[in-house]
Amino acid sequence: MTSRQRALPLLLLLLTLCGQGSLLCPAGCHCAWDSGTVSCTNAGLQEIPASIPRDTVTLHLDGNQISTVRDGAFKNLPRLRELDLSRNRIESLSPGAFRHLSPELKLLDLSDNQLQLASKEDLGPTRAKTRLHHNPWHCSCALQELIETVNLEPETVSGIVCESSAQGPQHSGQPLVKLLDEGVNFCSLQRKTTDVAMLVTMLGWFSMVIAYVVYYVRQNQAEARRHLEYLKSLPSPLKEASVEADTLSTGL
Repeated sequence: MTSRQRALPLLLLLLTLCGQGSLLCPAGCHCAWDSGTVSCTNAGLQEIPASIPRDTVTLHLDGNQISTVRDGAFKNLPRLRELDLSRNRIESLSPGAFRHLSPELKLLDLSDNQLQLASKEDLGPTRAKTRLHHNPWHCSCALQELIETVNLEPETVSGIVCESSAQGPQHSGQPLVKLLDEGVNFCSLQRKTTDVAMLVTMLGWFSMVIAYVVYYVRQNQAEARRHLEYLKSLPSPLKEASVEADTLSTGL
């Protein structure tokens, strides 16, 4: 058997393994190709791996030290159905962090992190069941709009608690959904502030227009006055005719 013939089975084995994607399994993670599960639980990760297999269906990134979710971290994962990012140290979400999530995603778990601020734009258009409980939330209009938009897992809603509030310390330690049920509206103050700013801006523009009109009228009045004075200074035809008549009669 030649060396080329001996190498053929090894090459076929490598191609098979590459086809299954085992060479793409992130370091410290376990990949089960038959179920499409990538498990990186408690792997000591500080960031989301860049080499997540394209055929991943379930991705466990829980129990790590990830502090941020970068833009496009989950693009090119068209089969992803479950994404578990719980029990990390996530403090912020990039605006495009979840923009590329599969529309078939069923579960997004961001519980037990360090999130204080988030907006509906941060989670993108996903309709997956979402877990946001057990984070030190700063309750604000953005958070109110977020929970009114996303598909929260019902049994976890009461776990979204205000550690601080845009309306003062009186809401600290209270579930956000409870405050909303009691009639608290974190967006009302912001909308009033926006309305006042718009009114001030409109008044400013209106004042500028009025000032311009007044200036224009005064300039025209001054111009008209100068023109009238000029006309008055011109010799009158009647006066000239009278002078000529007087001259003629004197000559006669």
